[in-house]
Amino acid sequence: MAVWIQAQQLQGEALHQMQSLYGQHFPIEVRHYLSQWLEGQLWDAIDLENPQEEFKAKRLLDSLILELQNKAEHQVGEDGFLLKIKLGHYASQLKSTYDRCPLELVRCIKHILYTEQRLVREATNSSSPVGGMMDSMSQKYQQINQAFEELRLLTQDTENDLRKLQHNQEYFIIQYQESLRIQAQLTSLASLPPADRQQREPALLNKRATVETWLTREANTLQKYRLDLAEKHQKSLQLMRKQQTIILDDELIQWKRRQQLAGNGGPPEGGLDILQSWCEKLAETIWQNRQQIRRAEHLRQQLPIPGPIEELLKRPEQHSNGHHLSTGHQHVYHREAASSGAEDPDKVKATIISEQQAKALLKNENTRNDSSGEILNNNCVMEYHQTTGTLSAHFRNMSLKRIRRSDRRGAESVTEEKFTILFESQFSVGGNELVFQVKTLSLPVVVIVHGSQDNNATATVLWDNAFAEPGRVPFLVPDKVLWPQLCEALNMKYKAEVQSNRGLSEENLVFLAQKAFSSASINPDDYRNMTMTWSLFNRESLPGRNFTFWQWFDGVMELTKKHLKPHWNDGAILGFVNKQQAQDMLMSKPNGTFLLRFSDSEIGGITIAWVAETPNKAGERMVWNLMPYTTKDFSIRSLADRISDLNHLLFLYPDRPKDEVFSKYYTPLLSKPVDGYVKPEIKQVVPDVSLFRFTTANPDPGANPTYMDHRASPAVNHPQNYGIYTSDSMLDAEGDFDLDDTMDVARHVEELLRRPMESQWSGQQS
Repeated sequence: MAVWIQAQQLQGEALHQMQSLYGQHFPIEVRHYLSQWLEGQLWDAIDLENPQEEFKAKRLLDSLILELQNKAEHQVGEDGFLLKIKLGHYASQLKSTYDRCPLELVRCIKHILYTEQRLVREATNSSSPVGGMMDSMSQKYQQINQAFEELRLLTQDTENDLRKLQHNQEYFIIQYQESLRIQAQLTSLASLPPADRQQREPALLNKRATVETWLTREANTLQKYRLDLAEKHQKSLQLMRKQQTIILDDELIQWKRRQQLAGNGGPPEGGLDILQSWCEKLAETIWQNRQQIRRAEHLRQQLPIPGPIEELLKRPEQHSNGHHLSTGHQHVYHREAASSGAEDPDKVKATIISEQQAKALLKNENTRNDSSGEILNNNCVMEYHQTTGTLSAHFRNMSLKRIRRSDRRGAESVTEEKFTILFESQFSVGGNELVFQVKTLSLPVVVIVHGSQDNNATATVLWDNAFAEPGRVPFLVPDKVLWPQLCEALNMKYKAEVQSNRGLSEENLVFLAQKAFSSASINPDDYRNMTMTWSLFNRESLPGRNFTFWQWFDGVMELTKKHLKPHWNDGAILGFVNKQQAQDMLMSKPNGTFLLRFSDSEIGGITIAWVAETPNKAGERMVWNLMPYTTKDFSIRSLADRISDLNHLLFLYPDRPKDEVFSKYYTPLLSKPVDGYVKPEIKQVVPDVSLFRFTTANPDPGANPTYMDHRASPAVNHPQNYGIYTSDSMLDAEGDFDLDDTMDVARHVEELLRRPMESQWSGQQS
């Protein structure tokens, strides 16, 4: 169902929030009449931070205006005439508003569509797990909104009480002045003759007694009003403090946690829109209560009423001037300042600091503006976006010029050292009545100087994002985690990197556990309570290898992402299978059956294993393994084309004809010469297995499946019975063919193929 259809069914506060998205900047009528068109455009494909994307935004603006004009032209009838004029006016209005800044139109529409989707999602009940989570979130959001409504009513109530108190106090002061006037008259009677004094004094005494009785009663009333108001303000402050804790210590922390997981490929953390809305409401409520408490304090100072009750009356004032307002918004307020009454927003400064400096900062220790490096273009002026109500800073050309590293601990490498970007700003509210110094830290970053350090740095970031606990001391993470926790992180990262819905199966994870723990068990339950240490993950090399578990896994992801994604999505790549498993699987299948598995022996390699007859041994079969392909190989010829070239590969395990699986990825052959020349083609060839003489240290092919060399050669016809003799020096220690050692043979074959055909054969005949 279209989002707009669902959005129109919203009720209550959600409907109000949806309606508030629209105005002169983008009329709701445009959303209504172009709903299908608006929801069908690729707004997310435009990078708002890239000025070069402006032409795409301009094209969308022009299309929007054209759609509006077309919609206007097709209106008929009396009502249609008015709508025609209205839509035409909106087309002109949008063009004049966004023609010079089309990216702002994209920003506006993305904000509208995202907010509508969120409101619809929160209002939709579903029995699915995701829907259940959304129901839980909606219930939590409803509780927060109910608390804001309670605060609004309390603040309105205290405002009414304050006005009543002020009115009563003003009248009290007037009556007090009257009592002073009566007392002055009584004093002046002493200068009058006794007869006059006796005549006037009783009435004045009676009047004074009446006024003093009223003043005594009213003083008690004022005291009670002040006490009631103070108690209500205390209740408001307690509720605000609780609301602040929920929003900033719970919701914001959870948003940051989602941000961490999104860095590992988890679902998007979501916008800050709802947090912004809450912070704005909280700031407004705090400000209103602060002003009320200050007015109440002014009344108290204007008319002191002695007594122990005065101590209670001072408490709300102390709370309102304390930490409650000044520290509550430091994490989010820098983004919300403009729409919350901030004046003259300043620059945001970015500084890179070390882990130790981050710890000192959060302990409020004096860091003396320490930094751990120099960042170019690290100051940025905040911009206010009226359409979305956000204040933001975009660092487009920031770069690190210099870094100062700390002393590392033990085996820690430079790629394990964490830094963070400290963002700082300042703004004031209430005519500089309150000045806020706001700071926030980025997620941990690792500084590297060469691409070769990238995978190790990625491991550090992955581990931190996956296993950091909320509210931790920077940047502590556990040194070991349960294997299922790591599986969840690896699966999330793999799907995100490969951009695939096909994640790691339980069988894949068992294979990874076998590799990580050097275990032979195939039972998933055996690994559920095992712990994976950081050292095993990316510090210690795998047994018999010169790379770590993570480096191997990262290589698999890179290869799959760059060259194998469609085949992985098709299920054509089993991938996580070792040599012995491949042999066991293939030996029960017909000759020519093959599978694709990731290489155990090198980073970022994939090999083809297939079953075929054993050379010179009738009736016997064995499993062959091609030397692993890497990114370098696939940059020359794709996997599908290489499989197409190899005629002895017939069925993809378990029994699918290879053309059925791979033909849609084959490169079409050129049928005509270009400019009179025939373009040579690269083909994958494997020497005839029957021509190889096995003289390895382990002659049992079943125990040690043999790698075969593969090479590219021109696609020309040539005899298949030329002699190839493989010397022992062409085999490595495991009896596998090494491509580098066989290059001399390849060059010799190519040289033969370059010779004129006649002389080549005449030489052989002689």
